[in-house]
Amino acid sequence: MPNAYFKRILFLVLISMAQAWPAIAETTSPARANELERLVRQDCGSCHGMTLKGGLGPDIRATALDGADAEAIAQIILNGVPGTPMPPWRPLMSEDDARWIANYLLTVPDP
Repeated sequence: MPNAYFKRILFLVLISMAQAWPAIAETTSPARANELERLVRQDCGSCHGMTLKGGLGPDIRATALDGADAEAIAQIILNGVPGTPMPPWRPLMSEDDARWIANYLLTVPDP
């Protein structure tokens, strides 16, 4: 089952990449935060489902990611997941942007 496969990959990557990073950057402007939220809903949503409940990629709503490490999620966003459709976003965003998205995914109530 592909969904179980992606959850297993996500879990393994989260465990292997857990490390201590600063929390979400407090310097993210409201305008940039709106851009990043739109990116999550549209670009991430194209694979993870428009409501982020899963599709080609796994469910990335806060309830599905409960207990996940924000820094590890940011690394997945930046570096992708080899052998899966999850691409690296590092060429398109900063580490602070990836951290903002990771924290957003972990804290925003499910749509």
